[in-house]
Amino acid sequence: MTILVAYAPRPEGRAALDKGIEIAKRRQEPLMVVNAGPGGQQEDTSLATGSEVERVEELLAAQGITAEFKQFVRGKGTVDEINDLVESRDISVLVIGLRRRTAVGKLIMGSVAQELLMTVSCPVLCVKAAGA
Repeated sequence: MTILVAYAPRPEGRAALDKGIEIAKRRQEPLMVVNAGPGGQQEDTSLATGSEVERVEELLAAQGITAEFKQFVRGKGTVDEINDLVESRDISVLVIGLRRRTAVGKLIMGSVAQELLMTVSCPVLCVKAAGA
């Protein structure tokens, strides 16, 4: 089985990454870290930059676990990409980061975390960033 981390270059994404590494070490399972977004013309702050990707890959390489980082920018939304991975691989747990948002903020902006919780077919562990 594999631990899947949905990563975004924000404090809650880094908290999910840290927790995913911790679980992978404890369970001795492979870790897959995924950063996904639709791409295109609009700027997507959930996509990691080249330097951020390098930082994550270096962090994973230093952990002494089997780990890989994947970035998907092929027109599909984050939720669709994660769901596809959960359905096509043997995922033991999906780790996602949560950020504090008001009810109005969730209504207007939607919530990737909420949609993942409602749609994926594997256990989901939600973590908050320190101080959140």
